[in-house]
Amino acid sequence: MEKLALVLWRERELLETLLYRLEVEQLLLTNHRSDHLTRAANDVEAVLETIRQTEVLRAVAADEAAAALGLAPSPSLFDLAEASEEPWRSILLEHREAFTSTTNRLTDMAETNRDLLTAGWQAARAALADLEEPTTYAGDGQAVGSDRVARLFDGSL
Repeated sequence: MEKLALVLWRERELLETLLYRLEVEQLLLTNHRSDHLTRAANDVEAVLETIRQTEVLRAVAADEAAAALGLAPSPSLFDLAEASEEPWRSILLEHREAFTSTTNRLTDMAETNRDLLTAGWQAARAALADLEEPTTYAGDGQAVGSDRVARLFDGSL
């Protein structure tokens, strides 16, 4: 059980780190700071990869704890808690509650970031569409370029 508890603490720390990095990403998005957005996205991906690796360790530790308690492999955290005696029961239930809370916050944050990214992509697409020369058509269906319109273009784009 100690091994499982240590892995669960590590996983909780990683989820909190992910939440922080998603919040940094959100701050960049809301402040239109695309210059650091790639770095922020890479930071999120790095934490996600570490979480995936930790999930494997948690599965192994949970299976070992389940075997010690006489449970089938791949138990839920709730099942492990219910089969455990104190103080492990309370510790595992506390971890479960923390995972549920953090996961809900992560879901909300990721959804908001996705919406901000989509809005930014749509704005960029609209801006690029405005730079294209409009095409008109003659009565016979032939494409005819319209008069060129002077446009200002920000070289930093």
